[in-house]
Amino acid sequence: MEQLKVLSYDLRRQVVDMVIAGKGGHIGGDMSVMDILVELYFEQMNISPENQEDPNRDRFVMSKGHSVEALYTVLAAKGFFPIEQVMREFSKFGSKFIGHPNNKLPGIEMNSGSLGHGLPVCVGMAIAGKMDGRDYRVYTVMGDGELAEGSVWEGAMAAHQYKLDNLCAIVDRNRLQISGNTEDVMAHDSQEERWSAFGWHVISVNGNDYKQLRAAFEEAKATKGAPTVIIANTIKGFGSPVMENKANWHHKVPNEQEYEQIMRDLEAGKEAALHE
Repeated sequence: MEQLKVLSYDLRRQVVDMVIAGKGGHIGGDMSVMDILVELYFEQMNISPENQEDPNRDRFVMSKGHSVEALYTVLAAKGFFPIEQVMREFSKFGSKFIGHPNNKLPGIEMNSGSLGHGLPVCVGMAIAGKMDGRDYRVYTVMGDGELAEGSVWEGAMAAHQYKLDNLCAIVDRNRLQISGNTEDVMAHDSQEERWSAFGWHVISVNGNDYKQLRAAFEEAKATKGAPTVIIANTIKGFGSPVMENKANWHHKVPNEQEYEQIMRDLEAGKEAALHE
């Protein structure tokens, strides 16, 4: 876990550089979701550059596709493509490294960005796995603002109907979206009660804590007869007070002073992780 924490801070620093190089990016959500992605790709999922065509590989869909910068850094660290290429090409004209997931790149199952699509598609993937007798698992990460989309709840109903215990959804519950606080834009009341009412097994954790994340994913794997949702309570802009819990960092490029402070904060976080 210590190694993954250190990696997550290194990848957050890469995200900041990528946003600077590309002159844009959804940096706040990148920071909140990073620990979830690192835990999934380096500890939980059976997926690698070597088995990406294997029908038994696990599937992942980044439904909150605007946080693609975090996904790119994780895929690069996993060996799907060089990080130098991402930094050089991100958001450039004609590049495949666009501002939302692009399935013309290795390691990306589907294009996403139109919010509300990830869970319904993953329901289909999970049903296909059941029909084909495969033992792969399907994961998707959604933003909490995304849950205002009706297609999410159609997918949730279908997942319960078909008892998709090979499906795990994660909600990046950072409580901020582009328009402000989620509870002001479209109040969520209790996410735990809502998903439970839809027949899902619900786990609520600190989404920036590896110990809690790991326990949640293991519990999801052990759950039979129902899909699992992990409500990952995170901090938008996690890692630097410059960004944390500030809605205007949903999509923003740091200026020089902000950049230097953010990088110092992330380096300090890494050092703290090394000495835990």
